[in-house]
Amino acid sequence: MTRSVELLSPVGDFDCLKAAVQNGADSVYFGGSLFNARASATNFDNLNLKKAINYAKIRNVKTHLTLNTLLKDEEFDQAVDLACKAYEYGIDAIIVQDLGLARYLHKNLPDLPLHASTQMTIHRLEGVQELEKLGFQRVVLSRELSLEEIAYICKNTNLEVEVFVHGALCISYSGQCLFSSSVGARSGNRGKCAQSCRMPYTLLEKDPSTSKETTLDSGFLLSPRDLCALPYLESLIQAGVTCFKIEGRMKTPEYVATVTRIYRKYIDLVLAGHPVSVSKQDQQDLLQVFNRGGFSTGHLSSEANQNLVFPQKPSNMGLYLGNVSNFQPQKGLVSLHLNEPIAIGDTISFEKEESKYTVSELMIQNQNTPQAKAKEKVTIGRMKGNIRNRR
Repeated sequence: MTRSVELLSPVGDFDCLKAAVQNGADSVYFGGSLFNARASATNFDNLNLKKAINYAKIRNVKTHLTLNTLLKDEEFDQAVDLACKAYEYGIDAIIVQDLGLARYLHKNLPDLPLHASTQMTIHRLEGVQELEKLGFQRVVLSRELSLEEIAYICKNTNLEVEVFVHGALCISYSGQCLFSSSVGARSGNRGKCAQSCRMPYTLLEKDPSTSKETTLDSGFLLSPRDLCALPYLESLIQAGVTCFKIEGRMKTPEYVATVTRIYRKYIDLVLAGHPVSVSKQDQQDLLQVFNRGGFSTGHLSSEANQNLVFPQKPSNMGLYLGNVSNFQPQKGLVSLHLNEPIAIGDTISFEKEESKYTVSELMIQNQNTPQAKAKEKVTIGRMKGNIRNRR
């Protein structure tokens, strides 16, 4: 396969920037101090924005600035000032949601590439064609599109097409969700989503004749599993996708490094014409760095995704370590047969227990050890909380 594809990694701070660049990202995206969809990320003020752009540029990595929230009239000049600063510093593109801002930038900075944010909810060819008229260079398509829909758009547009391939999914359409603003007065379109879909809910059925309510289900009923599109990489490249985007500007440098490294590996294999079979170790690395009950392929299949939501837990599951075979609460000793290796310094959690624990005492047959292999029986010390033996 002779064509190339860009790997775009998320950057929430300078450590994440280093992790992305050093693990094979072709480009990175990050926010300034204002007007980006991850307001609670560290982001970059003007001084650090310049440093970040320079750090990437001398390493031949492109930089994209997220100016992807809707603006109030009184904020417009500030947003323009930020865009102009980034342009002066050498930014390679600006990701925009607000059409008024996009129009102004295209008119006054015509050689500055504009990318249409996924917050614009561009989900069909007609929307892409309008963006062409408005001077956009690239569109970040909605995450709700199937492979066939993506391929159709790629075939019928001259715009570069960018799609998400890994990371968190929303239960609602990006750019159209008002859930957080309705229940918490914090708008996702202003960069302050309260993650309402990650909260627990109860599904009730009400009998209209008696008004009696019956509980049908409960849990994190609106919390989707994270996307992992590794099985679709070759098909997406053949479809004509220009850029693969990794979600995660709120994630750790370890997450950015791991996901970037693994997608770099398999993109290169596809482009070199080699058959791709994702190794078990790479799958485990992706799961360990962050997963919500495993992964799904999102909406890429034309079939309804019955595996989209994971109602048991809305945050990182890590890897299944094993079942507790014995717990001595007075001494805080937990015994189990390992399903995965473990070492001093690792972080673990227990089912039905919100707290996380750092492993500081690890024993095999009452002898302290710095690490243990899968299938070994170990005892972990200094554990407290809602822990019970497996029955």
